[in-house]
Amino acid sequence: MPNTDTLGKLCLSCQKPIKGRADKKFCDDFCRNQHNNSLKNGPEKLIRNVNAILRKNRKILQEQLKQTETTIAIHRDKLRLAGFQFKYMTNQYQTKKGLTYFFCYDYGYLQLENDWLLVVRKK
Repeated sequence: MPNTDTLGKLCLSCQKPIKGRADKKFCDDFCRNQHNNSLKNGPEKLIRNVNAILRKNRKILQEQLKQTETTIAIHRDKLRLAGFQFKYMTNQYQTKKGLTYFFCYDYGYLQLENDWLLVVRKK
């Protein structure tokens, strides 16, 4: 009687026969990792990179505010030197007075004069 463990089951990465459980898809951990990493190199890579930038921007804004503060004035260069990328944000909020706040999730900033920013936290 033929061995049913290897009949028709090939590794999704290297195409070698698979031995073991019936639901096994890869011959070893290397092939599993290689296959999953190759799936992440397509359009998902762009999304992953943008999300990483957004998380970093939020963290930088969060670090500027102490737990008890809701706003702080800071120079634009301080954020930039910390790695903040100003072209990435999650949303904008325009006040009735026409001021525009740029947000990265729950932290944001308002552009003031002379490259100063007012960093804020949503309540």
